[in-house]
Amino acid sequence: FEQAAPAVVNITTVALRRDIYRRDVLTIPAGTGSGFVWDREGNVVTNYHVIREGDAARVTLSDGSTYNAKLVGSAIDKDIAVLHIDAPKDKLVALTRGTSTDLRVGQETHAIGNPFGLDHTLSTGVVSGLGREIQSLAGRPIFDVIQTDAAINPGNSGGPLLDSRGRLIGMNTAIYSPSGASAGIGFAVPVDTIDRIVPQLIEHGKIVRPGLGIQFDPEITRRAKVKGVLVLNVVPGSPAEEAGIRPTVREKDSGRVVLGDVIVGIDGEPVTSQNDMFKLLDRKEVGDKVELQLQRGNEKVEVTVTLEALDDEEPHR
Repeated sequence: FEQAAPAVVNITTVALRRDIYRRDVLTIPAGTGSGFVWDREGNVVTNYHVIREGDAARVTLSDGSTYNAKLVGSAIDKDIAVLHIDAPKDKLVALTRGTSTDLRVGQETHAIGNPFGLDHTLSTGVVSGLGREIQSLAGRPIFDVIQTDAAINPGNSGGPLLDSRGRLIGMNTAIYSPSGASAGIGFAVPVDTIDRIVPQLIEHGKIVRPGLGIQFDPEITRRAKVKGVLVLNVVPGSPAEEAGIRPTVREKDSGRVVLGDVIVGIDGEPVTSQNDMFKLLDRKEVGDKVELQLQRGNEKVEVTVTLEALDDEEPHR
């Protein structure tokens, strides 16, 4: 705790509101959460949901000094955000980062955060489960989430989950609780995901996402009673178009809807839903080649697609 606590910060968000009588702009507290120092350049990592309701944020370090924070970038579908503060380097202590690939159920965990505004509170527990899946604010799944029974409460969000050597293994993100307080089931975004996302946010302000260049709708896929991902549209000039992937079309003469290709596999691994596709593509990098297994009417087809960089805000993959 003594080693890691100086890297843990308190984040306070404020909303800007105009006084209807004086026309003055007022700052109103919007919420609090936790975060941790990423590097000595002043980058601080937290959950996106900690800062989403605020128009501005302030970061308080362990010594009590407070700094105005600027949003560097956010990944809504991973619930990760990076803030920047102009603090002296000698005040910034970064956490030692571990890995989440070799975690085991039963392993010791330590959570540090600011539950209910009580700064630098330590709770301990174990890894209760691995490979969990939770939904992000964007509606997309966050994969390989760590489950822990270390007490996680409101205000812990964005704080670090550590192993017994004080190394970062995850970021506390959500709890399962009928009452709103800790019920012994907390979830943390794994450090391997954070390690992949945060450098992109610092450099680009967003995730550089590998994608196919297709548009789809899970509800339409469900109504069409197909198993996989039904391609509705193919983005012009995209790798999907170059590979000859067929979209869903309506015939001009008859008005009959002809279903497009259905993605049923990627590199030989089955795709039964959009979540399967997200999980498989999230392992890839821009420029990677993937083999898509398609159901085209009654025919099975395989095509090779080179993944392109997609804007994080675009509604397609």
